[in-house]
Parts: sequence; C-alpha cells; structure tokens
Amino acid sequence: MSAIRGARERARIEVTAAIKEEARRQLAADGAVKLSLRAVARELGMVSSALYRYFPSRDDLLTALIVDAYDAMGEAAESARATPGGSAGPHAARWAEVACAVRAWALAHPHEYALIYGSPVPGYTAPQDTVGPASRVGLVLIGLARDAHLGEGLAVARLPGELRPEAERMAADLAPDLPPAAVAALVAAWAQLFGLISFEVFGQFDRVVEARDLFFRQAARDLARSAGLPDGPAGDAGRPDDARP
Repeated sequence: MSAIRGARERARIEVTAAIKEEARRQLAADGAVKLSLRAVARELGMVSSALYRYFPSRDDLLTALIVDAYDAMGEAAESARATPGGSAGPHAARWAEVACAVRAWALAHPHEYALIYGSPVPGYTAPQDTVGPASRVGLVLIGLARDAHLGEGLAVARLPGELRPEAERMAADLAPDLPPAAVAALVAAWAQLFGLISFEVFGQFDRVVEARDLFFRQAARDLARSAGLPDGPAGDAGRPDDARP
C-alpha cells in the first residue's frame, strides 16, 4: 500500500510540475492576464476537470507560480550570501554580491520577475501564503546589515525628528535589533535596488546604459553604503552617528 501511495505522490508531483511549466510558457507568450486553466489543460492533453484537482482556480495556479518565483529569487540571494565571495570582505561588497545574484535571476527569468514585480494582475489578490517567500531577499539584506551592525557598525545619519516615529515603527516590524535610522535607510535601498533591476528587465535602460554589469555593481555598492554598510577593511568605518536601537 505504501508503494502505491508513493507512486501516486510522485505522479502528482510530476503532473503539478508539468502544469506549472506550461503555465510559465503561457506567461512568457501571453502574460499573466491571459493565463487560462483551460488553455493549460488543452496543451497538456488533460481535461479541465482533471487539472482542477491540482489547481481549483486560476488564482491558485498564479499563487503557486508567484511563490515559486519568490522562492527562486530568495534562493539566489541566500546562495550568494553563503558563497565565499558573499561571506567575506567589506560588508558593502557582500551586499552588492547578493544584489547582483538577484539581478542575474531576474534577467534569466524576466517573465517570472514581471509576475512578482510587474503590473498587478486584474482581479487577483495575493494571499498570505506569498508573504514568507516574498520576504526572503529582504531578510538576506537585513542579515547583512545586522552583520555590519554587530561588527564595525552602521554609518547612518541621524533621522529628521518627523521621520523617527515611522522609522521606529518599521524597525519594530522588520528588525528590532537594528537602529531605526538604519532600517529606514535599508528600506530605501531595497526599493531602489528593485527599481534598478526593473528598469533593466523592462527595457528602460535601452540606449541609456551600455556597460550594465559594471553600472549595476557600482550602483548596488553605492546603495549598500547609503544603508550604512561599511565598504572597507575592518576598522575603516567609525561607529554610526545614530546607533540607538
């Protein structure tokens, strides 16, 4: 009986993977708005009722694709942090290595990137299931800032008084162990990082930026410094001006 259950589970995994692969092909060809369970079933030679046993609705299939995309991007970021180049050297350089890995994934999977960072799909609301996977890249970047904070320190400027309550709220939600000023700077750097990636993926850099690898790496390192991460050997950076937790 267990062998039969194992075979059924393997078959379900294989069919689920085939459904998602065909859905990704349709995303690349027609975009998320036109994704159709019936069209996926037709291309796979399945009847629609059989496919519904795997994904009861188009939104369930979209959610699975979104989770997969966030997880794949998160794995790229986590792997970059774990490699020798991403686990040693100046903190800003480590941050840039992670940023470059995220960019490389986005350029290799533009349609999946568009699904998570492009225009919202009309009528679709992402469920709570997507929150954890969507947080993976951000958690890596926060972890790098935490490494710097515990080491040389984060060189962040003092916050304007009117911004402090919002920075304290963000710090409480995202990284209570980091100074509010650092968290506010990290959120800004995170947003600008994905702005750079989106500009490239969606063609906004065409006829503007040619040496894109060099340009991006330098921009990513600048963003790391803007978030307070030191960019030199240990001891080069002083303690931050605003180190209050």
